[in-house]
Amino acid sequence: MTKNLKKEIAGLGQTVLVFQGGGALGAYQIGVYQALHEAGVEPDWVIGTSIGAINAALIAGNAPADRLDKLREFWSRVEHGQMFDGPFANLFSPLRTMSAVMQGIPGFFAPNPLAFMGQRMPLGPEAAGYYSVQPLRDTLADLVEFDLINSGPTRLTVGAANVRTSDMHYFDSRDMPIDIRHILASGALPPAFPAVRIDGELYWDGGIVSNTPVEVVFDDNPRQDAIVFAVHLWNPHGSEPKSIWEVTNRQKDIQYSSRAHAHIKRQRQLHKLRHVVQELAKLVPAGAMPGDELSKLTCYGCSTRMHVVRLLAPQLDHEDHTKDVDFSPRGIRERWDAGYAHTSEMLAKAPWRDANDPLEGFILHESVAGEMMDVPSA
Repeated sequence: MTKNLKKEIAGLGQTVLVFQGGGALGAYQIGVYQALHEAGVEPDWVIGTSIGAINAALIAGNAPADRLDKLREFWSRVEHGQMFDGPFANLFSPLRTMSAVMQGIPGFFAPNPLAFMGQRMPLGPEAAGYYSVQPLRDTLADLVEFDLINSGPTRLTVGAANVRTSDMHYFDSRDMPIDIRHILASGALPPAFPAVRIDGELYWDGGIVSNTPVEVVFDDNPRQDAIVFAVHLWNPHGSEPKSIWEVTNRQKDIQYSSRAHAHIKRQRQLHKLRHVVQELAKLVPAGAMPGDELSKLTCYGCSTRMHVVRLLAPQLDHEDHTKDVDFSPRGIRERWDAGYAHTSEMLAKAPWRDANDPLEGFILHESVAGEMMDVPSA
């Protein structure tokens, strides 16, 4: 069964993993990868922002046989608040959060004492953050083989925001060497973490511009047939908040889900139009227009087909607006297990086997609350 599934997915084109940013919520992505790995499915291309960039680097920067061990090691190193875990973890959540704020997260970040002396304290552009990420730099140096990223078969792309221009920039191992700076830049969320300088420019966390980097796949040149596992950590849907506490939580979900539904709707429209252009070009009679003019017009078309499997991390019953710093063993375990369960269910249902309109170049399969559904285009 695993061999057949692996062959079937490979037949759809390149396999792409796309990881949103979301701090501790990123444990869900590891469950997704574990289910794929156990099914014999390894990515050809991994794209990430912030914690998604870290998880992506751990995957691309290790051989397939070592990836799960390295991912487990990373998430073990960043576990925090074990003393507040257990049956009464919900009651101790504020204490766990306060501990992270005051002491940092082991293997991830540590307080920058000068920053806490006042907001006007001159720290310099590459140190202006409440925390130092030197622990993360050391962790990545231990767990990621950057030589493999730059010479291996798995392409890595990470997104960061240019501080000076506010443009989203994607660093791609296909086009340039990737090193620790690029991963740190993708996760440099202000004002917690300082910007990272690369080639004379400062970069912050890509999530402040676009936390859903799936656009890279659709804008790639040249485009290829693909199955894209888009792993979303922030829920775009939610109930009406009834308190300031709930407002803060809902505001984060809306901000970092990055208008995912609108992006997907627009990309589906664009890709269908590309297919329409291809079909219309076939109807042009021979000699009806100069060949070079026809070529200029048909270059806007595209015949590739992409199956996009959208996996959405669940809202845990005990989470609040501090969920992205909930590196507790319980939080990590529950999100990891959810990612594994959702992906295993998706692989069993294999929705890409269903019949589709040949004009559709972008076919969305969405996982909601553990259920898979095919979403018709608008």
